[in-house]
Order: sequence, then C-alpha cells, then structure tokens
Amino acid sequence: MSKPGIAIYPGSFDPITLGHLDIMERASRIFDKLVVGIGVNLEKKHLFTTEERMEMIRLSTQHLPNIEIRTFSGLAVRFVEDCGANVMIRGVRPITDIPAELTMMMANRRLSSKVETLFMIADGDLAHVSSSLIKQIAGLAGHEEFLKFLPKIVIPIVEARIRELGLEREN
Repeated sequence: MSKPGIAIYPGSFDPITLGHLDIMERASRIFDKLVVGIGVNLEKKHLFTTEERMEMIRLSTQHLPNIEIRTFSGLAVRFVEDCGANVMIRGVRPITDIPAELTMMMANRRLSSKVETLFMIADGDLAHVSSSLIKQIAGLAGHEEFLKFLPKIVIPIVEARIRELGLEREN
C-alpha cells in the first residue's frame, strides 16, 4: 500500500520542541513528503530568526529523509495550496488547543474546500510542551530541564540565546 502524497505542517516553531518533532516524525511515516512550513510574521516577536528556526528544524529532523523545510507568509491554507498539497497537519494538545484549532479548521475550509486538516494529538508525555512554555521557563531552566522539552541538538542554541538576552537564572 502506498503512502498519500504531500502534507504540510505549518507553525512558528520558535523554537522547535519535542512535541513538534514527535508530530513531524509521525506525519513523515504517513506521507511520502512532509513540508514543514515556518510562518513568517513580522509583527510577532520571535526568540529566533526565521533562518535560525529553519536550521534548528533541519538539525532536529536529519534522520527524516522525506522532510522539506520552507518559509511562508500569509495564510497557511494558501501555503498548503502553493505546495501542491491538500492536507494540513496540526498538532493538538488535548486540553488547550482543540477549541482554537477547530475554529481555524472551519475558517480554512471556508477559504479552501480542497484543503483538509488532519489533527494529530500530542503524545501524552508531550501534551504540555509548547514554544510558549519554553519562553516562559527560559531563564529558569537548565540543560537537564530542557532535555524534557527540546530536541537535544537545539539545546545549546537555545541556551546561547538565553545568555545573549540576559535571561539566565542567578545561581
């Protein structure tokens, strides 16, 4: 049985977390090709530049041969169409994300009846992990704590940014 074609996983990935990576790994097993789309929103304050986020995803997904990383601005549903796909992957944390994601899915269906949203429920151990959480604990967490939330390969990059911004914890 062959796999379905292309799926798109859009997000900000600022930074990529173990939850994001889990969705990428699982979706890459289902689809021939997974395009990870990094949304560029100049009005949003990011911890990392688009290029840095792209590099962290590339480092974290080296073991996944069918992943392509691209950037986009504007509507995610248009990006899906521009990639020649009709499936958008959304990682969902059961407690916090479902109402907002359902609203977005319905809006996307109005914008394009060709694009279907596939919700992938976050792994139970990762259901609480988000990029926002990383930003909240950034100044308090150390390497050992970050191992529970971030791909190991990106921890030094995150720690360096925390030092640059003067957010590290006092001993």
